[in-house]
Amino acid sequence: MANPWTGEVELVIDGTPRVMKLTLGALAELEQALKVGSLVDLVQRFESGGFSAADVLALIGAGLQGGGMPISAEDLAHAEIDGGPMAAARAAAQLLARAFMTPDLP
Repeated sequence: MANPWTGEVELVIDGTPRVMKLTLGALAELEQALKVGSLVDLVQRFESGGFSAADVLALIGAGLQGGGMPISAEDLAHAEIDGGPMAAARAAAQLLARAFMTPDLP
């Protein structure tokens, strides 16, 4: 189970719940992989709805790496994600948000 207070997000991939987290190293790799000027640029893409499927896959891949559950980019591209593309995009956005702020919990 993911701990939102530590920036974790859970996503079920190929029937297995996986915990993702954006560590500093994962964020640095993400910047290079997506060739963004800064993480602020990437956050703005998600806030404006201007993100791509490649952005979502890169974020999930970085989150899996940071969470200690890496999957190759090729395997991730062919994986079944519970909830489909919308759930993947939502999880990617949560990863970004939780990396930089404290989550609102009841």
